Amino acid sequence: MGFYDGLETGTQVDSYRIDAPVARSGMASIFRATDLRNNRTVALKIPHPDMEADPILFDRFKREAAIGERLDHPNVMKVYPEKDRSRIYMVMEWCDGRLLRRILDESSIDGGRLPHDRAIRIAEEALKALDYIHANGVVHRDLKPENIMVDENDHIKLIDFGIAGDTASRRLTYANFTATLGTPDYISPEQVKGKRGDGRSDIYSMGVILYEMLTGKLPFSGPSPLAAMNDRLLNHPVPPRVADPSISPQLQEILYRALERDPRNRYSHASEFLRDLEHPKQVGVADRPEIHSWQKRRSQLARKILYYGGLAMIPVVILLVMMLIARHR
Repeated sequence: MGFYDGLETGTQVDSYRIDAPVARSGMASIFRATDLRNNRTVALKIPHPDMEADPILFDRFKREAAIGERLDHPNVMKVYPEKDRSRIYMVMEWCDGRLLRRILDESSIDGGRLPHDRAIRIAEEALKALDYIHANGVVHRDLKPENIMVDENDHIKLIDFGIAGDTASRRLTYANFTATLGTPDYISPEQVKGKRGDGRSDIYSMGVILYEMLTGKLPFSGPSPLAAMNDRLLNHPVPPRVADPSISPQLQEILYRALERDPRNRYSHASEFLRDLEHPKQVGVADRPEIHSWQKRRSQLARKILYYGGLAMIPVVILLVMMLIARHR
């Protein structure tokens, strides 16, 4: 027996029986439930009572439901319309599987990396979902491993459109989103600068996720979320082939194209990113100055290490010489 916002296991909400709590966020609780009309397992997303009193958050919840109800793609979690309701809630398809975040956490024995073929397979599925939602005027804006559900066959479902942008609905202004636009580790440079962003922002986030799946590391980091966001505005990521030499030059080039700081230089559409992953041999490898600059920095660092290491050895050498002289007197 469990309680989420006073809803106990076995409680009936309209035609749905609450079977178990699944997750709780700042906005809502999610339950596994059964539709008693057809015995179908679904997920119910029910907003917290205090959220219903906040017109901005409440409008955001309704907007997420409206976006979900008009999307229909095998790689996007479905939201079912329900006309007669005694309270506000969202009815979603029940997705079996595990979050990509959990899969990455469980792969820590391999340095947090996934096999290349599996990482690419998951990325291709996610890009199909992005290509679909972008074609339908929706930008996810918070793409991260926590919002990708992966089943046992590595088919994915894109979930959680809580801060998605929808060109078909302008009820919620951009200013109301600025405090919650994306997650620091995955947010695009233009979003860091406070810009609205478009489908290319999702492409950037997908590049970060693929980089992480392949290398076990994030391309940008820092001691705080602010430092991590600032890092991507000032620096280039460690070349993927340095993090993992088994990454091909073509795959490294694909990652660089997805992670371009200027969205004008990035993949324009998810379909372009997908095409290159499907046909890597057709990808031309650019002579990138960011790789040379990183190699230069590494060379300078190595010289500094040798220099200061040499300085540190001087007293040791002097001591050894003095010991030898003393021994031969």
